[in-house]
Amino acid sequence: MDIHHLLEHRRAKDQFFATDHHSPLAHEMQDGFQGLDYFEPESALVFDVTLEPAEGGEVLVQTSDGLERLYRRAGKARFSVNGEQVELTLYDTGHEGYFIPFRDATSGKSTYGAGRYLDIEPSEDGTVTIDFNQAYNPFCAYDEAYSCPLPPVENWLSVPIEAGEKDFAPAR
Repeated sequence: MDIHHLLEHRRAKDQFFATDHHSPLAHEMQDGFQGLDYFEPESALVFDVTLEPAEGGEVLVQTSDGLERLYRRAGKARFSVNGEQVELTLYDTGHEGYFIPFRDATSGKSTYGAGRYLDIEPSEDGTVTIDFNQAYNPFCAYDEAYSCPLPPVENWLSVPIEAGEKDFAPAR
């Protein structure tokens, strides 16, 4: 885990949210925006895994606005978090890399209730690095007008993933 790169990415994202007209924050929220809330970087939540084949091919994923999106299961990742075996499905969305929408035991408590996302770049050797420090909230966490995929039940983890972005609490 490259902490310097992670912290720089977080600074750039906070700057984007505060100043860019494409920010998911309402214009009036950008003025007083002080940055997103993150868990401290945690190297124990970075996993290098070999993808296993995923059964079932295509899956319809529900979205936050009641629609559906069609994804293709690209593979399964199995690894252990705090001594508990977990499994995540990686999806091909038609864009480069893999997409992992997931929920965990922190969802609705310290993290966004609908779940968080990871974007994964595959390696040429068939492995992937799942770095939960990169977990981020969908744009619908900041503005309900966005349509965001909801994590399928197959990606609901019973363990807490205390890494990445925390739930968004706008300044009052």
